[in-house]
Amino acid sequence: MNFFVNQNIVIHQLRVEGISNSSVLQIGSAGVIKPLSNLYNTGAYTEPAPDLEVPQSEFSPYVPLAPPS
Repeated sequence: MNFFVNQNIVIHQLRVEGISNSSVLQIGSAGVIKPLSNLYNTGAYTEPAPDLEVPQSEFSPYVPLAPPS
């Protein structure tokens, strides 16, 4: 069974506060959304980035966490 959807969408202003690598912004209808992920080495790096060294005492999470029970 095939469905054909005709749409006329007018957007005067669209504000996106934030978007991440796994976000999907959809306007209108889509029959299938196919995931796509591309990784590009635009800086011509030849080795992985070094690990972040943060002393445990200085680490504070962005979201306050409850103590373990």
